[in-house]
Amino acid sequence: YSSFIDDLRVYVRGGTGGMGYPNLGGEGGRGGDVWFVARERTTLKSIREKYPQKRFVAGTGANSSVKALKGEKGKDCEVHVPLGISVLDDDGKQIGELNAAGERFLAARGGLGGSLATNFLPCKGQRRTVHLDLKLIADVGLVGFPNAGKSSLLSKISHAKPEIANYAFTTIQPELGKIMYADYKQISVADLPGLIEGAHANKGMGHKFLKHVERTKQLLLVVDISGFQLSIKTQFRTAFETILLLTKELELYKEELVTKPALLAINKMDLPCAKDNLDELMTQLENPQDFLHLVEEEMIPANTLEFREVIPISTCTGEGIEELKTCIRKSIDEQAEQVNEEYRKKKLLLLQTSK
Repeated sequence: YSSFIDDLRVYVRGGTGGMGYPNLGGEGGRGGDVWFVARERTTLKSIREKYPQKRFVAGTGANSSVKALKGEKGKDCEVHVPLGISVLDDDGKQIGELNAAGERFLAARGGLGGSLATNFLPCKGQRRTVHLDLKLIADVGLVGFPNAGKSSLLSKISHAKPEIANYAFTTIQPELGKIMYADYKQISVADLPGLIEGAHANKGMGHKFLKHVERTKQLLLVVDISGFQLSIKTQFRTAFETILLLTKELELYKEELVTKPALLAINKMDLPCAKDNLDELMTQLENPQDFLHLVEEEMIPANTLEFREVIPISTCTGEGIEELKTCIRKSIDEQAEQVNEEYRKKKLLLLQTSK
């Protein structure tokens, strides 16, 4: 993943409470807390560079004294983290997540100050090791095998400038771009590292790729019309087989991914025989069940993806790019309207039941 970091292990410790004052029944101040706060334009890499020890400790509570029987609370420690962070404990269990700017998560609570209940002795703060796991938040996630043309497509539809070359695994880290529309609407698109067969079992970049798909609202599968072969040692796959394999990998990693709204971009339509291959593929997609007997059983997903639109494109000539941008906008708007409608229905139902 070169310089890109999407997982960081850090140590957090709440502050120790302050000493109580036995003679006058004084109470020590509580220890400070450690908070993770979501902030834009922050990366896990910048946290690691700024805090190489990866230790975050809050302040100690003030001792009780004659001048101040109630000691002041220790200073809180705030750690700014990127949006799209899942907080996991050492056992891998998710204990919190931060998706919007300003959201806060209490990572370690400060200890109580000394009081009559604790024999005036302070308590230590909570301490633990946690994992900050980043999953990119984007409207659309580009899904495809290496060399399908995802990076080229991202550069055509947005202002992103990903590295592009004619060999597998050009993209070694996620790239985010934004499609800008005439009415100033912006849609974020994530180009994610190329899948390979067996990615669900963590082959290649496996889980590092697939976990980012979880946070995208919709999928845009990008498929080479002439088929795909990773190397001379691996089997050649037709465009239809490629779609089945991509669906299978998503499904095996997490079934919910296949239920996301999806679009299909058929790339490299400038190649010879592309039109004939497209006619054959469209026939196969209309009735996929009729052609499943032609492929190996382990390649067949339990549920096939339902594509809202199938758009033939060429990132080389620009064919179909504007149509694709329009389809993405339409699909995102329809999904937003659907979510709003569901929310309105829930509100109405709550009002009716409360009456």
